[in-house]
Amino acid sequence: MFKKLALVLAAASCVALSGCGQEKSAGEPAAQQKTASSDAGVLKAAWLYPSPRADEGWSKQHDEAREIVQKKFGNRIQTQFVENVTTMADAERVIRDLANQGNKIIFATSFEFMNPGLKVAKEFPDVKFEHCTGYKTADNFNYYNARFYEARYLAGKLAGAMTQNGRLGYVAAVPIPEVLQGINAFTLGAQSVNPNIEVRVVWTNTWYDPGKEADATKTLVGQNCDVISHHTNSQAVASTAEAEKVKVISYHSVMKKAAPTQLIGAVTHHWDEYYAKRIEDVLNNRWKVEPIWGGASMHMIRLSAITDKAPANVVKDINDTYAKMEKNEFNVFTGPIVDNEGKTVLAEGQKADDAHLTRMNYFVKGVVGKVPSSK
Repeated sequence: MFKKLALVLAAASCVALSGCGQEKSAGEPAAQQKTASSDAGVLKAAWLYPSPRADEGWSKQHDEAREIVQKKFGNRIQTQFVENVTTMADAERVIRDLANQGNKIIFATSFEFMNPGLKVAKEFPDVKFEHCTGYKTADNFNYYNARFYEARYLAGKLAGAMTQNGRLGYVAAVPIPEVLQGINAFTLGAQSVNPNIEVRVVWTNTWYDPGKEADATKTLVGQNCDVISHHTNSQAVASTAEAEKVKVISYHSVMKKAAPTQLIGAVTHHWDEYYAKRIEDVLNNRWKVEPIWGGASMHMIRLSAITDKAPANVVKDINDTYAKMEKNEFNVFTGPIVDNEGKTVLAEGQKADDAHLTRMNYFVKGVVGKVPSSK
């Protein structure tokens, strides 16, 4: 049973495309979009994505999960998706159209879909709405998210083992708690292998802009960072690191096509178990609002595609730590933790609770610079 949480998260929006039948985009009229089957007794389920699945990343992982659940349930369900939903106005129109088409559960996979989704949910009380990365609920509107920082910690262990000069780079989108959790967890993981690790951060101030992500990567290369990771939503960091011949740990998916020689690992998202459970709940008339912030214990995150060049002892440490996370026996943010201004933020043995995590507004020791304003 998934654990209920009352949390306030601000989170990432990202990339996507593909579906059941023909491809669809938010720019097409509703009449041109592929509709789900209308066969009696078949549950219709729909997903909307903020950008193309063709670009390895956030939406690709959601769509892979959609494909998995379609295979799992077979002819009991019919799925569809809409890609490239880029504005709140588009989101409201698309969500309403999907509800009008008879979809009984709709997964809105980006933060900015929250308010449009809530508005449409009031118009369709018999439809179940699931929103990824938000924090609002209604009688038929639920939210879910993953503890991405757990896999970031494992990625830090890998980066700390693979760096030659102890200087890591991190391309970050916007300075909200979720992104700061990731930067800090990555740093703590690296320091568990090499206490002298330094992490440099370059901000893009947007979730998805391949040009800015590429420029940020080049800046970090110029600062002699020899392993780079990111919390942005295109494959530009991976492809730029490949061109610059710098090791990279990708985010969302295994970006081996973008970085065939330089990829050493990937922080990946896995949504299929959650989607399967929620669809099963609808099929069995037991769906209810139960906000979820899941991690390794729900197999929502992993460190994937670890290079065979990684030291065996570090790989074992990564696997052992993940096993503890699965059992909720390991908390990434356990004191003593000091911020990069020398202030103790978690005392010896103190574990960060969700309230601490969702208000995080500091860099841990080892991260260079100050947290910029998110306004």
